[in-house]
Amino acid sequence: MGDQAGPASVDDQAQKLARVHRALRTLSAGNHTLLHASDEQQLLRDMCRVIVETGGYRMACIGYAEHDENHTVRWMESVGFEKELLDAHHFSWADEGAGRTAAGTAIRTGKPVVGDNLLTDPAYAFWREDSIKLGCSSAAAFPLRVEGEVLGALAMAAAEPDAFDEEEVNLLSELADDLAYGIANLRIREKHREAEATIARLAYYDGLTGLPNRTFLLERLEESMQEAKQHHRALALLHLNVGRFHEINKVLGYRSGDQLLQELGRRLELAVKENETLAHVGEAEFALLLPATSAEHAIQMAQRLASILHDPVEVSGLMVDASVNIGIALFPGHATTPEALLRRANAAMHEARPARGGYAMYTGGQEEQHTRRLALMGDLRHAIEHNQLLLYCQPKVDIASRRVCGAEALVRWEHPVHGMILPSEFIPLAEQAGLITPLTDWMLESAFSQCYAWHEAGLDRPLAVNFSAHDLRDPDLVERIRGLFSTWGIGPELMQFELTESALMEDPASALETLTDLKQLGTQLYIDDFGTGYSSLSYLQKLPVDYIKIDQAFVMPMTVSDDSAVIVRSTIELGHNLDMKIVAEGVESQAHWDSLASLGCDVAQGYHISKPMPAEQFRNWETSWA
Repeated sequence: MGDQAGPASVDDQAQKLARVHRALRTLSAGNHTLLHASDEQQLLRDMCRVIVETGGYRMACIGYAEHDENHTVRWMESVGFEKELLDAHHFSWADEGAGRTAAGTAIRTGKPVVGDNLLTDPAYAFWREDSIKLGCSSAAAFPLRVEGEVLGALAMAAAEPDAFDEEEVNLLSELADDLAYGIANLRIREKHREAEATIARLAYYDGLTGLPNRTFLLERLEESMQEAKQHHRALALLHLNVGRFHEINKVLGYRSGDQLLQELGRRLELAVKENETLAHVGEAEFALLLPATSAEHAIQMAQRLASILHDPVEVSGLMVDASVNIGIALFPGHATTPEALLRRANAAMHEARPARGGYAMYTGGQEEQHTRRLALMGDLRHAIEHNQLLLYCQPKVDIASRRVCGAEALVRWEHPVHGMILPSEFIPLAEQAGLITPLTDWMLESAFSQCYAWHEAGLDRPLAVNFSAHDLRDPDLVERIRGLFSTWGIGPELMQFELTESALMEDPASALETLTDLKQLGTQLYIDDFGTGYSSLSYLQKLPVDYIKIDQAFVMPMTVSDDSAVIVRSTIELGHNLDMKIVAEGVESQAHWDSLASLGCDVAQGYHISKPMPAEQFRNWETSWA
């Protein structure tokens, strides 16, 4: 028996060594594969190929555990047979049926599993026919553990039964651990790549619209300018601003403003070619870089964009007209650096007018004017905060008695460098800089203080303060006025408020509510600039106002224009029929006075009576008028 045992033992030893050598070859080739892996799916594919082609195993496959109701094994890669064959048998890692194979058990238990004989093991009954076709007699599976969790299993099969002994299993377990480490490492690297991409996107792209941002645009501009310089070409930059954006935010809310910008961004993207760069460069501002272009083409593009953006945008269930102004600047003619080109396109944008197509080309001087406006905004804020504005007033006179019946409060700004700046210039600046509310507060404080001073001096003359559409939307306006009456202790008959017809018509329902609240304070109310706001008679009837002021655009030409005279006469009759008194603005001559007196107008205001004057001069003026 000893003679017979010798050769058998040598054969067994040889087979064992062959298996160990096979496992070592596989482990070595697998480690080489790990070193060069850059993609998880490619790593899985290469590892299966190494096991079969280098290791000499019949087949290899890798499956990941799904945490679904059926505990499905999702096969990622296979070599030696088609992956579809595995999918057709619905392998699982549940403790029953197809889950009791080596792969399912390795996933479930987290330990290596050897299926000694596929042809006799009951767990592989459903797979037996395929095993015979594939020439597989034994199988082994090794768990893939990533970050403390069993991700799946590495499974392989050999042609001979009882193929996987202890040493071979140990070596192949090491291979599986290396593979799991490789998967984890690739996933970490992928997370790092994603994080870097996210950081880059945050740095170069706008989160709201998904478009490139100002930083991206400036870098692309730098590149495009260098290229244009090399090839002796020009390029254009279009700067677009969404008009009335702050108003839309305040009336409809910031979410609606965001929706508007997103929709406009989508429309613009559809109009942009692949070699052009569209960017979101400010709160409500876009820019478009047109490489290798001319002034003519830039103008054509501006016209096209104005047309694309002309149609209303649906926001919060409402159709909103988003007027867009477009400025154009060219390299190298207007600027030779990215920042300068962007500034000059922005300066041109401020000169764009709807009547001129909504776009403007940079012509020089615009940037300086825009810079002056920005500087004035800062100076205006300082002037308001440090009480450096001036309160002026323009008298109102009762036509029948020629007695002074009050005055309109006006604001003036004497700039320390530029001198007296007209309200027509600094009021729009206040609107752009968000200073309307502080400016109105200054006016109210000054007017109440002046009325108190007049009252203490024995002069009780009402002073009228103008409100803008922005003021009418201020929910705290009426409470502030109520507080000022309490602070100064003057009667409501000494304060009046004027609201332009156009301001009332921007939001009639809200305006009516504010007027009603103001009227409940006991004050008198005026509709200013009547005839320019297209209010309806039905709406006019609802307003709790005491006076209608006919706009000077109708009063001044009434002595030479029959049409204007008809409008003035009709307005006087309409106001009287509605139990309102009529104030005529723009009374600049005795002829105006006489005509208005003959028509029964109640009050006159204009240069024939007096120009606006500093409020402290009013008392002396009234004495001289009397």
